[in-house]
Amino acid sequence: MPTDLVLWVVLAVVVGAMLALDLLVLHRKAKPVPFGEAAAWSAIWITLALAFGVFVSLTRGGEAGGEYLAGYLIELSLSVDNVFVFALIFAAFAVPAAYQHRLLFWGILGAIVFRAVFIAAGTAVLAAAHWAIYLLGILLVITGIRLAASRGHEVQPEHNPVLRVFRRIVPMTGAYRGPAFVVREGGRWLATPLLAVLVTIETTDVMFALDSIPAVFAVTTDPFLVYSSNLFAILGLRSLYFLLAGLLDRFIYLRTGLAALLVFAGAKILLAAVYDIPIAASLAVIAAILGTTIVASLIATHPQRGRIVAGLKRVAFGTGLGVLTLGFFTVAASVRDGAGWLVLEIAIVLVAASAALAVLAALRRAGAAVWLGQAWAVAGTALLVGIGLLTVLD
Repeated sequence: MPTDLVLWVVLAVVVGAMLALDLLVLHRKAKPVPFGEAAAWSAIWITLALAFGVFVSLTRGGEAGGEYLAGYLIELSLSVDNVFVFALIFAAFAVPAAYQHRLLFWGILGAIVFRAVFIAAGTAVLAAAHWAIYLLGILLVITGIRLAASRGHEVQPEHNPVLRVFRRIVPMTGAYRGPAFVVREGGRWLATPLLAVLVTIETTDVMFALDSIPAVFAVTTDPFLVYSSNLFAILGLRSLYFLLAGLLDRFIYLRTGLAALLVFAGAKILLAAVYDIPIAASLAVIAAILGTTIVASLIATHPQRGRIVAGLKRVAFGTGLGVLTLGFFTVAASVRDGAGWLVLEIAIVLVAASAALAVLAALRRAGAAVWLGQAWAVAGTALLVGIGLLTVLD
């Protein structure tokens, strides 16, 4: 059996089995999803996604595995933005907590179908006219800039054209009827507001797909890698929603980070004709953007923000000292071509030692309580003095 067919079969079996377990066994009855269960399922979906990446690497090679992982990280980070919108949609429609998992389940099933269609269409367009990928790059850069300049999320169901048409042509009950999407009342079938919420979720996801799918095309145009990375990211979105619902107000720099991701993806596409950024470098940039966004958000919203920032500044001073130390050693090594440079070497070591002692004194005056900052300063000073002696005695 061809390798690609094996991958598609494995993907279908794993995803189908997990969805059947979720719908038919674990969540047969509508109920709120507690934090612990959401955390466990988030860990399961992330583990499955990473394990599938290993499987791709073993069957298709490390390059393909890296492209899958980069696509998954991009899609997962952009999916977090969906969590904000889902929370606003549920609030706008006053959806009871017990029905939210059911809505997300069917909403994500629809997203699986829509994204398959979009990815197939995008792949066909790129195969027929590869230059179209540069239009995607421009679109991503513009979208990233607009996202960075936007003020925040806003959900206004009454402005959704699909929902307006739906409400106009589909008779609907005035209130929820449990977890049902449609009910039979007065001899006719009626939609419930829950179905209207589902329509809103589906149309919203279509808009998100217009950003996320081109972003994944920036790292790979392989339809299997694009679809599988999208699939695992959106399948873990339900658990991620219930896990992060109470922490949404802390991710204050999320939109900035997502904007940076989109701009990077667009720039990668536009630069491909001149320089193709290696997948390892792309992964490093994506991880750095995500890590910085998360850490900066959590620190900025922490109750003891001032103390944490002060500690980080001291660590940064100490780390900077280590970098400067390395720089001084590099300069000293570069001028050791003759005995005539001995005076310059000694001067460099003395300047470096003085800088190290000055930083250490500044840390002590500031009451530095962070051991890492002090350790950098002490180690830097001791190392400079030791190597200085070796230099003089050599």
